[in-house]
Amino acid sequence: MGDVVITSNQVSAGALLHLIRSGRANTRADLLRATGLSRSTIGQRLDTLNRAGWLRHTTGTSTGGRPSERIVFDPTHASVIAVDLETRHARAAVLDLAGTILAEHTGPLDITEGPDRVLDEVSAWFPDLIAAAGVNGARVCGIGLSVPGPVDWEIGRVVEPPIMPGWDRYPIRERLQTAYGRHVGAGLDEGPVTVLVDNDANLMALAEQQAHHADCAAFVLVKVSTGIGAGVVIDNSVYRGIDGGAGDIGHIRLHDRTDSLCMCGSYGCLAAVASGRALARQLSALHAGAASGSDVKRLLTEGHPDAIRLAREAGQRVGEVLVTVVTLLNPGVLMLAGDLAGVPFMTGVRELLYQRAMPRTTANLQIVTSRLGDHAGLIGAATMVVDYLYSPARADARLSGTIPSAQTGTS
Repeated sequence: MGDVVITSNQVSAGALLHLIRSGRANTRADLLRATGLSRSTIGQRLDTLNRAGWLRHTTGTSTGGRPSERIVFDPTHASVIAVDLETRHARAAVLDLAGTILAEHTGPLDITEGPDRVLDEVSAWFPDLIAAAGVNGARVCGIGLSVPGPVDWEIGRVVEPPIMPGWDRYPIRERLQTAYGRHVGAGLDEGPVTVLVDNDANLMALAEQQAHHADCAAFVLVKVSTGIGAGVVIDNSVYRGIDGGAGDIGHIRLHDRTDSLCMCGSYGCLAAVASGRALARQLSALHAGAASGSDVKRLLTEGHPDAIRLAREAGQRVGEVLVTVVTLLNPGVLMLAGDLAGVPFMTGVRELLYQRAMPRTTANLQIVTSRLGDHAGLIGAATMVVDYLYSPARADARLSGTIPSAQTGTS
């Protein structure tokens, strides 16, 4: 949840909600100090939020006098559907607004079959998921979709994705809204359900940073699976660049590998040399029986010597690129995730980083692996939806019933 600067002359109900959700103010006294508003105005704003069902009131601990009433965001008043598309399978889940998974389904899907086939299949899972979660479909406030390709977040469309043929600028949001209405009905705001789409590495970074590194002001996650991508979280907000292209490090070209053809059509891309797909190709040439990043992960788990050697070498090649990333951003945490993110790969990354980056750059850097694992994309997709719908401006629009563009856009 990005930090929002709030002044007393713009403290709406939505702004109070932000203070409560962020943990900066969880009693009436906290809200008075944080906003400078009168008790009666605070009371009116809280009444608005209470009528919407967005708050929960509990009794705090006593220090000798009357215990204070704690005011917190109620994560059970609505639900979110999250979908995480991989190249050969997909996960979908229903979550509460705190990111707790209530029901989950995983099934095989081939991303190369195109958006119509994939989105129709995934949306057909929604009714059973909602029933398994024990929630009312009318209480679903949004759908978050994680995809393995670059996304222009403002328009909710994948743009020139190397490993997603047929998805370029496809109207994902509109297709999922229609499918949800067909399978389930209207969403929480009695219109087309809100649908948001982002790159998988971005959403994994968002989830991991908020769950385990919330005090880290500069956080980088690198996902190495079929492809290679990075998600960057600065001051608790995803950094996407001007049109969603930030973090696409898999297509940085290596000067000494001009013989390696990438799926994007260029030669020498990092992904063509050090991704799970690239290692699977190399292992197949060695008769190791690998066709995908998942197969490489299996061989690594089994301790296959060639897989271990190649994963370490891949880590070194990725480390070459990460020297520049770490020097530019000076992150506190560099997290490795995806099929290759084990000890051999991390060892290769560390070797290059500490060898080539200035000691000052890495002095306070933690290099870690994913803690949320396969659920990071789902939790990140849900977090994206919740942060968007309950941001101050969007919350106020929903409370007033105006909801400008809430169902179909992000503007």
